[in-house]
Amino acid sequence: MPSISVIVPVYRAEAFLKTCTDSILGQTWADLELLLVDDGSPDRSGALCDEIAAADSRVRVFHQENSGVSAARNLALGKAAGDYVYFVDSDDWIAPNTLETLLSALRSSGADTAGCGVRYVDQSKVEGAAEPPILPAGVYGHEEIMAGIVDRLLGDRLSRDAVNGYVVRFLFRRSLLEGMAFQGAYLEDELFLMEYFCRSQKLVTVDAPLYYYYWNPASATHRYMPGYLDTFLAFLNAKAALAERCGLLSRVPQWRENTCWAGLLIAVSNEFAPGNSQTAAQQRRRLKELVRMPEFARAMSALVPAGMGRNKQVVADLLRGRHYFLLTALYRMKNRNK
Repeated sequence: MPSISVIVPVYRAEAFLKTCTDSILGQTWADLELLLVDDGSPDRSGALCDEIAAADSRVRVFHQENSGVSAARNLALGKAAGDYVYFVDSDDWIAPNTLETLLSALRSSGADTAGCGVRYVDQSKVEGAAEPPILPAGVYGHEEIMAGIVDRLLGDRLSRDAVNGYVVRFLFRRSLLEGMAFQGAYLEDELFLMEYFCRSQKLVTVDAPLYYYYWNPASATHRYMPGYLDTFLAFLNAKAALAERCGLLSRVPQWRENTCWAGLLIAVSNEFAPGNSQTAAQQRRRLKELVRMPEFARAMSALVPAGMGRNKQVVADLLRGRHYFLLTALYRMKNRNK
């Protein structure tokens, strides 16, 4: 039985997959299994998964029809045999000592979960900014976890200190994952982390940015998403259900308005993303439609966002002032070469 199960969902990853899996199979902590889930990739990713498995007995491969990253991770979770679970995305990689460092910190502190920092990498694999762990290096009890992670994921989605809900920065205890599953195609990490950390009793974090996050310009999150609003509303409903189930509704009174403001800012940005061929006039009309949507309109009337980064604050202020012409002009100028 391996001590750690590493799960990698795979889709259109032919150009990145070997770098990813080499970084996992070359870990200084070798007592692991690697679960690759080919999510119906139209390229050679599925065949490459099989080749990697043929070369290392620690690798298991599962093939499924294209169902999305949540379904791929859920399939692997049902097959995982390790005491701990670690997630890696197929276009990313990890430092050689990632698993050993996290497991050592977890065991020495008596924690059930360990977290690390993230290093962002560009197309040329030039290392960029490092993001510190979700909480500063140290050991945290349950209420500290609730206040420092769960409450922030629930209701602070606007400020400069908003938490990036990446599951890839944590080593999870598998027994705490029983009955849990990823939901949806967008922001699925946030819901998963909220539920998990309602269960976690002790977290240890280390400063080192052990996870290498490739900033992929071809990623779906960097291009126009026609179905974004439906996806966001499904996420909002799932978040509300989770908050009620876990008794979180009273912890952050305006969590819904905060979440909807964040969703509105993303929706506005999405209208000007590469791949959207609408004219400026059509985009202005679309902005007016967005602010009239019930969820967004309620958020705008109930909460005046503050403490955001400069760009977000400008967009929010222009939306509140109904300055659609200026907002459209600024976005089109910003994205004219994309």
